[in-house]
Amino acid sequence: MLFNKYFLSAFTSFFIWGFFSLAIKPLHEYPSLDILFYRVFYATFLLLIINFLGRKDSINKDIRLFNSFGKKERHKTILLTIIGGFLLTFNWFLFMYCVNHVSIQSASFAYLICPIITTILAYFILKEKLSQWQWFSVLLCVISCGILSYGHIKELMYSIVIAVSFALYLISQRKNNQFDRFVVLTVQLLIASLVLLPFYPIYKGVTPSEFLFWGLMTLIVVLFTIIPLFLNLFALKGANSSTVGILMYTNPLINFFLAVFYFKEQINTYQIIAYMLILSAIIVFNHRAMLRK
Repeated sequence: MLFNKYFLSAFTSFFIWGFFSLAIKPLHEYPSLDILFYRVFYATFLLLIINFLGRKDSINKDIRLFNSFGKKERHKTILLTIIGGFLLTFNWFLFMYCVNHVSIQSASFAYLICPIITTILAYFILKEKLSQWQWFSVLLCVISCGILSYGHIKELMYSIVIAVSFALYLISQRKNNQFDRFVVLTVQLLIASLVLLPFYPIYKGVTPSEFLFWGLMTLIVVLFTIIPLFLNLFALKGANSSTVGILMYTNPLINFFLAVFYFKEQINTYQIIAYMLILSAIIVFNHRAMLRK
């Protein structure tokens, strides 16, 4: 049997994001907000160049499709696209804020809570059905998050807001999947750039000139922004939001293994138990989706 291509796309996107710390760690001396600004602006610029130079047919096809819609469907499409851009911007900004002003732990917790929230919201909003085994995997995730968040209530509150914003992004894009995913991603990052642009002159630091910064920024934009976001949006064309949400646990699992085996951070027994529960939950939740054509 073959791996489901939508499942594989979602898994690959979160697998790539799991190694994001390897690229961002060498930039720890630069302001986090500057990294956010240049990540969004640079990605938007590259996407605009790619689309207008090599993907004009896709743009024209999407324009014709949009023009064929009725007034209600057009308004819905515009609204969902704008909401997606705002949610993406808010999620990235709040994530960077928590890293700088709350704790890195609060940002990490968001990746652990988000799949649960995505699954539950998809059940109620999109009416996506879950089997008893899938609900059991959600319960395993809840238990693991409870273990990891014990004694960190403040961080947990920030994490919930970050998680809800990304969960709503996934759900909104599940309902907005008629258009070319690359074009949609370009429009959403263009919206994100327009949202951030008024804040750039006020909050930006000294414009970096070092090769290290721009080399790693190119890596971050291409490998850790454009490619995984495109794969994520493509996956939502054929995979349920709940499936994509649960696969998000791939990210913190990789972070955990990097922390232990690469960065040599100390871990305790509770963390090992919690992450083993998460790994079990991913397998239980997706055992059918992995092999469905």
